[in-house]
Amino acid sequence: MNLGFVSTRFAGTDGVSLETTKWSTILRRQGHNTFFCAGALDEEHQPGMLVPEMHFAHPTVRALHDAAFGLRPMPEDFSVLMEGMVNSLLGALKQFQAEYRLDVLIIQNALAIPMHLPLGVALVRFLAETGMPAIAHHHDFYWERSRFAHCSVPQLLRSTFPPDLPNVVHVVINSAAQRDLQARFGIPSTVVPNVFDFSHAAPGITPHNSDLRTSLGLSDEHLLVLQPTRVVRRKGIELSLELVRGLRRRKRRLRGKEPVLLISHPAGDEGFDYFNHLQKLARRWRVPLFYAADRFHPSATISEGVKYYSLWDAYVHADFVTYPSLYEGFGNALLEAIYFRLPVLVNRYSVYNQDIAPLGFDLIEIEGVVDDEVVDKVIEVLCDPVRRRRMVEHNYEVARSHFSYEAVSPTLAALVEKAANSSPTPLPQG
Repeated sequence: MNLGFVSTRFAGTDGVSLETTKWSTILRRQGHNTFFCAGALDEEHQPGMLVPEMHFAHPTVRALHDAAFGLRPMPEDFSVLMEGMVNSLLGALKQFQAEYRLDVLIIQNALAIPMHLPLGVALVRFLAETGMPAIAHHHDFYWERSRFAHCSVPQLLRSTFPPDLPNVVHVVINSAAQRDLQARFGIPSTVVPNVFDFSHAAPGITPHNSDLRTSLGLSDEHLLVLQPTRVVRRKGIELSLELVRGLRRRKRRLRGKEPVLLISHPAGDEGFDYFNHLQKLARRWRVPLFYAADRFHPSATISEGVKYYSLWDAYVHADFVTYPSLYEGFGNALLEAIYFRLPVLVNRYSVYNQDIAPLGFDLIEIEGVVDDEVVDKVIEVLCDPVRRRRMVEHNYEVARSHFSYEAVSPTLAALVEKAANSSPTPLPQG
């Protein structure tokens, strides 16, 4: 079949873009053709149709978002701006369907989190008018984010994020979301966790990435602690700084290594206040904080004389990974670290507790606090090669059993088949 992925962006290393790439790979291996439509498309998401108005950072989209979720009165032109944008996006969706002769639409998070209100409305209208089969892949919902608590358009949220339509098959990434969706809307869903391609060996040192440390001002004498997430509050990066602070106080036990924290993903998705707070905290605690988001691209390349590294290059050079998130829909970076056979510190966020920890991983767990006992456990893993090897190999095998492409491939095949057979008679237009 011809499968069309739709979202606000398919570019970079955010969770939605990464999981879309994985789904596309699995579905292509099953014989399907995949196409993409979004406000940003990188080389991993081709062929496709670029629609700038689909990006959540588009000025009109952002103005509508701020009006709907701000504390000021709704502007008089809200409905006019909304309807104009919806009609434009509806036309783009119809063009996408026609150009690639799509059989099933796979909507990535655009019907779950209201970052782009008009795209959500346009998708619902498109699905209702055409009766086109669709899979709605929900990564996180608006009720899971405090910033959406105040809303001037509650009815729009309830009818759109997500919609209850007979031609839409719903997918969530954890069991808590499945329960919430059923309880709030009476909508059944299938859990498909985040996955990783464990069938290929992890990359290592290459001619391109061999100088990563030196290019960032580091050497082999540094103990590289990697924070492989975006810089947003729910990532709990203060806890990573706290860990590196504790390691630096016990530097003698690290055989002379100098602990530093490297952040590989960008700030800005939710403003820069949190990033500025982290910088101040790092200076106060005298923790070397390397923010290098501008040096990491989806793929390794050299452009205009500047060398860019892939995220995998960061893992290759890392000694330890921190993942102290306060909340996660699942945990992409956790799987990545396990794939690269790296020891990990993880905060016991709710989805981890419910869906991941019961599988028997051997990780350094915290409950929102980095104390001396935690620091000692990290040092033990870093300094005892037998303990480290036993830990990372065990975690790799557990992850491969539950979160590999092969583990979810039958489920994706069944979902596509179910969606293809769910199309009702389109609603009369006009």
